[in-house]
Amino acid sequence: MEIQAKLAERGDRAPIIFMSGHGDIAMSVRAMKAGAVDFLAKPFRDQDIIDAVLAALDRDRDRLATEGALEAASRRHAALTRRETEVMALVVAGLMNKQIASELGISEITVKMHRGTMMKKMGVRTVADLVRIAAIVNRRPP
Repeated sequence: MEIQAKLAERGDRAPIIFMSGHGDIAMSVRAMKAGAVDFLAKPFRDQDIIDAVLAALDRDRDRLATEGALEAASRRHAALTRRETEVMALVVAGLMNKQIASELGISEITVKMHRGTMMKKMGVRTVADLVRIAAIVNRRPP
């Protein structure tokens, strides 16, 4: 458990599987709360360790994919101008172009221009995709 704590301090989020010959419920709960993927108490079958490793690899792959999506979306979001960012927030909030124009004190044509540029920079074609990307950008990593 000390090694797990030290890895966490360093920001290393590699999947951890505990194996113990003297494990109890309290120990396994502490390990899982600290981020362990699994806790195997001896004796366990070979298949148990194989299953635990495969599950840990799947979980880590998902984590890395999520972090990659967050990084890519954050880079695209950072490329937006201040006005494009404002338009994006209002589009994601569900406002129509006319409402955005009124809110920002600009013409509807200007809103359409900013909206088109913002959508292109964000790499999306639909508002639904924009909302999904906005959710990723606004996600706070653990």
